[in-house]
Amino acid sequence: MKKIACLGIFTVLLSGSAFAGYDNEQFRAEIAEGLDLVGARENVDVADVAPGELGLDVYQSADAVQNDDIQMFIPTSLYLRAGGGINLGFATDDAHVGDVGYTSWNSWTTQIGLGWNLSSYVRTEIDFQESTFTFDKLDNANASYQTLGAMLYFDFARRYVQTGDITHRRAFVPFMGLGVASGFYQFDGTNGANGFVIAAPRAVLGFNVMLNDLIGIDIMYQYQMMIGNGFGWDVRAGGVDNISNVIASFRVNF
Repeated sequence: MKKIACLGIFTVLLSGSAFAGYDNEQFRAEIAEGLDLVGARENVDVADVAPGELGLDVYQSADAVQNDDIQMFIPTSLYLRAGGGINLGFATDDAHVGDVGYTSWNSWTTQIGLGWNLSSYVRTEIDFQESTFTFDKLDNANASYQTLGAMLYFDFARRYVQTGDITHRRAFVPFMGLGVASGFYQFDGTNGANGFVIAAPRAVLGFNVMLNDLIGIDIMYQYQMMIGNGFGWDVRAGGVDNISNVIASFRVNF
């Protein structure tokens, strides 16, 4: 009887091992079959419709990523700006020597700034500008400005747009800006109107073109109302002068 019981237990254990081996092999086969189906699905233009809302969301997101009209974009917080431009002599007040005025000619400015994106519409920036002026029919005389300014910019269109879980950027965004600046200017030569200057207001109108997700080009018109000691040589203390520039700069987001 004891031998019969041992034989029965041995038979059950052997059968269990056989079934366990069969289940393990079946499991491996099913996994392999599933991987083959996934590989085959990658080569199909239209993905199979997955059941349920979760599957629908997954395939909608996958289709959106593959859409060439949508650019994936991760919004950034800070940016650097660097560039330069030319002075618009016809939109800039003449510099004076006594009662004679001289128009700005072949004058230019450079700019470097650090900005912070407050939202998709608003950003703020601190910048340093240096402007060098020469004047028509006035040899051996020039002027220069060095100013530090603070600006608040408003974009006329969202820089990035979110559709579901997908965020894409705009390639073209017009903008305007308003701020103030202060610094020093110097007019070389005898009796130059050197001294402290305040640009209030400083106004900007322009547009941004993004070359890729991080680098873009800004083209803008800048107006500054300079409050200082006159614009020129041998001029009265005090006064307000208008200066206009067109500036092109690279904006690098990070």
